[in-house]
Amino acid sequence: MTMLLIESSPWNYHGFAVPYPTYFHPSTNAEILQWQNRMRRIKRRYLFSFVGAPRPNLGDSIRSEIMDQCKASRRKCKLLECVSGSQKCYKPDQIMKFFLSSTFCLQPPGDSYTRRSTFDSILAGCIPVFFHPGSAYAQYIWHLPKDIGKYSVFIPGKNVKEGKASIERVLSRIPRGKVVAMREEVIRLIPRLMYFNPSGKRGDAGRFEDAFDVAVEGVLERVEGLRKRIEEGNEEVFDFPERFSWKYNVLGMLRSMNGILTSIGVE
Repeated sequence: MTMLLIESSPWNYHGFAVPYPTYFHPSTNAEILQWQNRMRRIKRRYLFSFVGAPRPNLGDSIRSEIMDQCKASRRKCKLLECVSGSQKCYKPDQIMKFFLSSTFCLQPPGDSYTRRSTFDSILAGCIPVFFHPGSAYAQYIWHLPKDIGKYSVFIPGKNVKEGKASIERVLSRIPRGKVVAMREEVIRLIPRLMYFNPSGKRGDAGRFEDAFDVAVEGVLERVEGLRKRIEEGNEEVFDFPERFSWKYNVLGMLRSMNGILTSIGVE
């Protein structure tokens, strides 16, 4: 069995995460090309932005610290605080304006590790900034590159929580050439992270694969791999200790989550 989920468990062998549905569902490949070109031309006024609500009831949440840092960096950070009674956070045009005006978009965990906001921001050509590996790196193994530094920035949430990391300082120190390359990679990823309008006429069949295409290919490759191993007489074990989870194998070799953090330069 293979399950496709918007967020998978680190310990489930059968579950694989697929991108959240977003606001953009193009009908043709031409619409994607137009959108990508527009994302390249947009002038981004702010260094980083955050759209979300605080999570005061979650003791390990770093959202309050992130919002405080954003408020302290008013000229470089744009904040949309989703407080009770505000309707802006439910209006696609308002949210996309924030992402379109920013170079980096902060994506801390909320009620769970992943966020739909991650994919909305990528569609806007905004480079995601993650604070926990479970928000993307150990989730979307079919849809996102293994080289996480090509399209994202990682800042350990613990360092933010303890006041050891300045988000503005970390992002400001990234060379301009690196930022341009990361944004181009983000824009290149757009087709495979969104879902085509199923009633649209895509044309130029096969030019772009959307998130659904990528997921189906992943399932078929997994099934074919299992079939080959069974034919070769290799017994498949589906009940095994959590240390053998594919989440620990996300970078191509068995290692603990601490090992993953070390491999991406986080101590």
